[in-house]
Amino acid sequence: MKNSLRSVAMLATALGGVILLSACGQKKPAAAPRAISVEITEATTRDVPIWLNGIGNVQANNTVTVRPRVSGELESIQFTEGQEIKVGDILAQIDSRPYKAALAQALAQLAQSEAQNANDLREYERIKGLVATNTESRQLLDQREATRAQSAALVQAAQAAVDNAKLNLDFTTVRAPIGGHTGVRLLDAGNLVTASQNNGLVVITQTKPISVLFTLPQQYFLDIRRGITAAGANNALPVEALDDAGRTLASGKLELIDNQIDTSTGTLRLKAVFPNDDQTLWPGQFVNARVLVQTLPQALNIPTEAVQPGLDGPFAYVVKADSTVEPRNLKLGPSVNGITVVQSGLAAGDRVVREGQNKLEPGSRVELAKPTPAPASAASGSANTPAAAK
Repeated sequence: MKNSLRSVAMLATALGGVILLSACGQKKPAAAPRAISVEITEATTRDVPIWLNGIGNVQANNTVTVRPRVSGELESIQFTEGQEIKVGDILAQIDSRPYKAALAQALAQLAQSEAQNANDLREYERIKGLVATNTESRQLLDQREATRAQSAALVQAAQAAVDNAKLNLDFTTVRAPIGGHTGVRLLDAGNLVTASQNNGLVVITQTKPISVLFTLPQQYFLDIRRGITAAGANNALPVEALDDAGRTLASGKLELIDNQIDTSTGTLRLKAVFPNDDQTLWPGQFVNARVLVQTLPQALNIPTEAVQPGLDGPFAYVVKADSTVEPRNLKLGPSVNGITVVQSGLAAGDRVVREGQNKLEPGSRVELAKPTPAPASAASGSANTPAAAK
């Protein structure tokens, strides 16, 4: 009986060991790698404008210092500082009495000269008739002809004096030589002015149209020349003026490329003209200027932040159908306004990672990151909007 119990115990122990060994020999299946949250975008095609950006300064198309053209007392100022004026508008009045008297004197001298000339002409014709009948000598006729010619010249001189007197009288009314905006008044009524004085009455700046002078690095010279050639002789390259926030202030046309590159800075100076009908540009204002040299039709592009630097050049992580990523080497074109043109390496519709690349390696599994909820204050738009800033 004891032997039977001992056999049963030994058999149970053996079976337990087998079961234990079997359990220890089984391994748990490896857990799948956790997907990494990233932001994904697609490669798309669009017309991509190629702008060259520079910094410029607004200049008036014309600036004129209005000076008196005759001397006299400044009777009145007939403009308001900062006023928009047109060509020919009256700006000031100079005492005209001396010039009216001078005109009257010139007219009297003209009348006297014309009367003398008429008398000399009659005398000449009379002597001419007598010479024809041999009653007077040819020498007397020559004298009368010289007298007549001299008096005719005096008439011309008197007429010129009248014209000059009229001109001086007209100059007593000071008119705007160009349209534009008046500046600060430089002289007050009651002052004596002269035609040769250095200081003027006011400075007028023409603001419609208006110009912007801006510079670009010399490396863009050929791009600009090619753009001009492609546009044709009758089509100037478009230019935009922008403020520091990137808002477009005005649109115009490229008018001039300077005839030389600045050797001290290695920059090329350009001039653009803007209609400026809404007066968004003002002389002396600093602006950002950009010129459109080319438009790439239906160019393949991705966000610039999707492009990563690599040992073999730029690349992007492409998301495959199984949600794993692979790096794809790229040949890039220009970058404009946050997008980069891809010349090769991608196709339209390819999904690429635009944020979160630093956590990836080839074969990493990814998932689309969930958007982070905006803070309550930002969602309401009351704290950071320009209207709320004080």
